[in-house]
Amino acid sequence: QVQLVESGGGLVQAGESLRLSCVASRNIFSVRAVGWYRQAPGKQRELVAAIARDGTSNYADSVKGRFIISRDYPTNTIYLQMNSLRPEDTAVYYCNVRVQSTLTYDYWGQGTQVTVSS
Repeated sequence: QVQLVESGGGLVQAGESLRLSCVASRNIFSVRAVGWYRQAPGKQRELVAAIARDGTSNYADSVKGRFIISRDYPTNTIYLQMNSLRPEDTAVYYCNVRVQSTLTYDYWGQGTQVTVSS
Protein backbone atom coordinates (compact mmCIF):
# COMPACT_ATOMS: atom_id res chain seq x y z
CA GLN A 1 0.00 0.00 0.00
CA VAL A 2 1.08 3.54 -0.76
CA GLN A 3 -0.64 6.61 0.64
CA LEU A 4 -0.23 9.81 -1.32
CA VAL A 5 -0.98 13.28 0.01
CA GLU A 6 -1.14 16.16 -2.44
CA SER A 7 -0.97 19.87 -1.78
CA GLY A 8 -0.37 23.13 -3.60
CA GLY A 9 -3.53 23.59 -5.63
CA GLY A 10 -5.47 26.82 -5.67
CA LEU A 11 -6.95 29.67 -7.67
CA VAL A 12 -4.60 31.67 -9.89
CA GLN A 13 -4.84 33.98 -12.85
CA ALA A 14 -3.76 33.04 -16.35
CA GLY A 15 -0.01 33.34 -16.78
CA GLU A 16 0.79 32.65 -13.15
CA SER A 17 2.52 29.61 -11.65
CA LEU A 18 1.77 26.92 -9.09
CA ARG A 19 3.78 24.04 -7.68
CA LEU A 20 2.00 20.86 -6.67
CA SER A 21 3.55 18.47 -4.17
CA CYS A 22 2.78 14.85 -3.43
CA VAL A 23 4.29 13.04 -0.45
CA ALA A 24 4.35 9.25 -0.58
CA SER A 25 4.20 7.03 2.49
CA ARG A 26 6.96 4.76 1.20
CA ASN A 27 10.21 4.86 -0.66
CA ILE A 28 9.64 5.84 -4.30
CA PHE A 29 13.12 4.99 -5.52
CA SER A 30 12.19 1.53 -6.73
CA VAL A 31 8.73 2.18 -8.11
CA ARG A 32 8.11 1.77 -11.83
CA ALA A 33 6.93 5.34 -12.36
CA VAL A 34 5.48 8.41 -10.69
CA GLY A 35 3.26 10.96 -12.34
CA TRP A 36 0.52 13.55 -12.34
CA TYR A 37 -2.86 13.21 -13.99
CA ARG A 38 -5.77 15.61 -14.20
CA GLN A 39 -9.49 15.48 -14.71
CA ALA A 40 -11.60 18.40 -15.80
CA PRO A 41 -15.41 18.42 -15.39
CA GLY A 42 -17.05 16.20 -17.95
CA LYS A 43 -13.75 14.85 -19.22
CA GLN A 44 -11.71 11.72 -18.70
CA ARG A 45 -8.66 11.64 -16.51
CA GLU A 46 -5.55 12.31 -18.56
CA LEU A 47 -1.83 12.04 -18.09
CA VAL A 48 -0.09 15.35 -17.48
CA ALA A 49 3.48 14.23 -16.81
CA ALA A 50 5.34 11.16 -15.59
CA ILE A 51 8.85 10.00 -14.75
CA ALA A 52 9.89 6.38 -15.14
CA ARG A 53 12.36 4.60 -12.89
CA ASP A 54 15.16 5.17 -15.38
CA GLY A 55 14.55 8.92 -15.30
CA THR A 56 12.74 9.15 -18.61
CA SER A 57 9.96 11.73 -18.48
CA ASN A 58 7.02 12.36 -20.73
CA TYR A 59 4.49 15.15 -20.93
CA ALA A 60 1.12 15.78 -22.47
CA ASP A 61 1.54 17.90 -25.58
CA SER A 62 -0.63 20.61 -24.04
CA VAL A 63 1.82 21.19 -21.16
CA LYS A 64 5.19 20.68 -22.84
CA GLY A 65 7.48 23.62 -22.20
CA ARG A 66 5.28 24.90 -19.34
CA PHE A 67 5.18 22.11 -16.74
CA ILE A 68 8.07 20.27 -15.12
CA ILE A 69 7.81 17.07 -13.11
CA SER A 70 10.47 16.15 -10.58
CA ARG A 71 11.00 13.83 -7.64
CA ASP A 72 12.96 14.02 -4.41
CA TYR A 73 13.94 10.62 -3.08
CA PRO A 74 15.01 11.61 0.46
CA THR A 75 11.56 13.06 1.15
CA ASN A 76 9.59 10.70 -1.14
CA THR A 77 8.03 13.75 -2.77
CA ILE A 78 6.85 14.26 -6.33
CA TYR A 79 6.50 17.78 -7.66
CA LEU A 80 4.75 19.39 -10.59
CA GLN A 81 5.89 22.90 -11.38
CA MET A 82 3.24 24.57 -13.51
CA ASN A 83 4.14 27.79 -15.31
CA SER A 84 2.24 30.03 -17.70
CA LEU A 85 -1.03 28.54 -16.55
CA ARG A 86 -4.05 28.73 -18.83
CA PRO A 87 -7.78 28.50 -18.11
CA GLU A 88 -7.81 25.12 -19.88
CA ASP A 89 -5.44 23.78 -17.20
CA THR A 90 -8.29 24.00 -14.71
CA ALA A 91 -8.88 20.52 -13.29
CA VAL A 92 -8.44 18.28 -10.30
CA TYR A 93 -4.85 17.06 -10.31
CA TYR A 94 -4.00 13.59 -9.03
CA CYS A 95 -0.65 12.17 -8.02
CA ASN A 96 0.07 8.63 -9.17
CA VAL A 97 2.61 6.00 -8.16
CA ARG A 98 2.90 2.82 -10.19
CA VAL A 99 4.40 -0.17 -8.42
CA GLN A 100 5.39 -3.29 -10.29
CA SER A 101 6.08 -6.64 -8.70
CA THR A 102 4.32 -9.73 -9.99
CA LEU A 103 1.48 -7.44 -10.97
CA THR A 104 1.29 -3.72 -11.58
CA TYR A 105 -0.53 -1.54 -9.06
CA ASP A 106 -1.57 2.09 -9.38
CA TYR A 107 -1.93 4.25 -6.29
CA TRP A 108 -3.67 7.63 -6.32
CA GLY A 109 -3.82 10.69 -4.17
CA GLN A 110 -7.07 12.36 -3.19
CA GLY A 111 -6.65 15.12 -5.77
CA THR A 112 -6.05 18.83 -5.52
CA GLN A 113 -8.07 21.47 -7.35
CA VAL A 114 -6.32 23.88 -9.70
CA THR A 115 -8.43 26.74 -11.06
CA VAL A 116 -7.05 29.23 -13.56
CA SER A 117 -9.07 32.34 -14.23
CA SER A 118 -8.79 34.34 -17.42
